[in-house]
Amino acid sequence: MPHLRTWSFLAVAVIAVLMPGAARAQSEPPPPPPPATQYYPPPGEPQTAPPAPAPTDPQQAVPPPSSSGTSAGAQQQTTTIQATPDSQMQEPPPARTNDAPLAPPDPESLRTRAQPPLTEGYVPQANAVPPPPPNDGTILDGRPRQGPFLSGPGSLTFVLHHTILGAMGGLFTQGFAQEFKIDRDSREAMLAGTLIGAGLGFGASAWWQFNNWVDRPLSYFAISNSLVGGMFLGGFMDLLADDRDVLAWSSFVGAELGAWLTAVVGGGQLPMNHGLLVSSGAAWGLASSALLLAIIHFSGTEIRGKTWADTLLIAPGIGAGALAIATMRYNPTSGQILRADIFGSGVGAAVLLLSGLVLGGFDQPTPYVLSFLASAGAITTVSLLWEESADRTAVPSGGGSYRSKKAYKGYW
Repeated sequence: MPHLRTWSFLAVAVIAVLMPGAARAQSEPPPPPPPATQYYPPPGEPQTAPPAPAPTDPQQAVPPPSSSGTSAGAQQQTTTIQATPDSQMQEPPPARTNDAPLAPPDPESLRTRAQPPLTEGYVPQANAVPPPPPNDGTILDGRPRQGPFLSGPGSLTFVLHHTILGAMGGLFTQGFAQEFKIDRDSREAMLAGTLIGAGLGFGASAWWQFNNWVDRPLSYFAISNSLVGGMFLGGFMDLLADDRDVLAWSSFVGAELGAWLTAVVGGGQLPMNHGLLVSSGAAWGLASSALLLAIIHFSGTEIRGKTWADTLLIAPGIGAGALAIATMRYNPTSGQILRADIFGSGVGAAVLLLSGLVLGGFDQPTPYVLSFLASAGAITTVSLLWEESADRTAVPSGGGSYRSKKAYKGYW
């Protein structure tokens, strides 16, 4: 029995020594697991989320007491550990040490896509270029044909001009032949002439514009040139024969010749400056012939009315023909032609009016002579010595004085 008591006391002493260390080991939380290495799957392989760590339950971590001889302090510590909630016992996840994404970004999200155009508050520009006309595949003189019927922007004017011109030619030729009587035969003849002339003019012009490009300058200047041609041939034939039928037919044929020569010789793409130059030649031929006739008449030589009429009818055709030939050699700009016309007519009119007032009347040749010379000088000065004709290639790139062999480059 004494030995049994001795061993019992030794066992209790050992348990009393070991229990505080075991309780302390049970109260400390387990160390956190090491951070797992992030895995990125290769392209094309389905992505899977990493397995979540198993939750740690503090109640499962505390073993039951091994013997009934546990002290009261050890039991109190065990009870306190078991009463602690799970949210306070779990450790927070480890912080990330880098900003690398968990998965590669979607390539579609990095592409720039076109946005719809802004429509609110849009103001079109004043100098915006208009869209080209629709092209149906037909090319005339290097230009796309516009519309199902018209071949160019001046086709309608061209067709109407020749249709009306043919109708007027048929009416007046038959009217002069019938002396414009009002009986049935005369009216039938004038009606037939009008309809036949309109039909011929429409058919010829429609055929031409179907096969040739017709621009606006051609259609406009063909009207003025047909007037000049009718005046020229009518006045010329009036010198040879004093017959109203001959005058009517010659005027009609001259008008048609003027229009068709403009279309054939000038071409469907007649330049604007060439058309202006020919029309200016007709106008200056008329003005110059009037001044010359006035000089001769008031110098003491009487001129009859028929001579006045024939000269004024023929002179525009001569002036237009001369400058039409000049277009083969010279190429002045439209602005240069208009300035010459404005300065020449303005200076000539001012000198004529001032000279007549100062000299006491217009029944003497001096005002007309001065007006003729002043207008001719103004035209020459503006045409040859205007700043637009300056040869800018002679100006050096740097500063300083320079010498130019030819300061001006004239278009005439």
